[in-house]
Amino acid sequence: MPQVHELLKSAHRGVLETGMDLLYHKEQQIPGSINYDINRYYAHSEWLADDAGMMVYHYNKKKPKENYLELRFCIAGNRYCFDKSCESCKNQPTSCNGKQSTVDVFNFHFSYTFLNQFTQNTKLTNQKDEVLAFRHPNAFTKVFPICGKKNHVLDSILNHSYTGALENIYINAKIHELLLLSLDCLIEEKQEGFNCKFLEDERSREGIYKAREILLEHIGDPITIKELSRKVAMNECYVKQGFREIFGTTIFDFFQQQRMEHAKYLLYEKSMSVTDVSAALGYSSISHFSAAFKKHTGLKPCELLK
Repeated sequence: MPQVHELLKSAHRGVLETGMDLLYHKEQQIPGSINYDINRYYAHSEWLADDAGMMVYHYNKKKPKENYLELRFCIAGNRYCFDKSCESCKNQPTSCNGKQSTVDVFNFHFSYTFLNQFTQNTKLTNQKDEVLAFRHPNAFTKVFPICGKKNHVLDSILNHSYTGALENIYINAKIHELLLLSLDCLIEEKQEGFNCKFLEDERSREGIYKAREILLEHIGDPITIKELSRKVAMNECYVKQGFREIFGTTIFDFFQQQRMEHAKYLLYEKSMSVTDVSAALGYSSISHFSAAFKKHTGLKPCELLK
């Protein structure tokens, strides 16, 4: 069995060379967006390697727009059933093969263009900021263990009930969360606990995660922070502070970012017109949408149409 580090270096190709059967495949290749490749394989024999992640920082000072950050993960021991209707079955038929042990391989690619939006006019205070802004002067590859939080996010990317456009919105949000968690591995002395003491209460943390879910559900029907706070039964100040600490961004910036990422999907993958995308995202005019899209991506919406 090849070492997990070698599998991470070669992404899903290394797993294919082991003769495993592909159970699930999903990919996205949208210009200027998060591009990813997700593969789930049936492991014919027991997988002995530990779960691991890898960060690949590609840096070329002479060609800055070709720089990119890549996250790769290899997870083993999850279970997969070919007949999803029998997941709750307690007495499987004798002809059923039952749930299979899997090896899940993820590859997420973040371009210079995509990450640049997070670091404009931002003071760089640590290596994490330097990497996001591609100001760290040397390329590197770092392997790190998978904590419970990352494992939970990866599992939710594979196992959810969303379909179509809602699936795209959900996966993009989860990948952003995974990026934030993975960048923490660059800070050797990460502070334990929360700066916002109210987040030490599990119900408060659940409220912040619920707030994010509500924002994603209203991607085409924006709501105010006052309405959002009422829906999660939390003080407005707590919602804003907690959201920034857990997700590393403001509510407004998160919502706008998710809105524009979904716009890319609708334009490029669904070939919707600029007019229809503008309306679907709740903009009062095409000009307002086009200006927001250009500010966020550096492109005019029509440039992403196939």
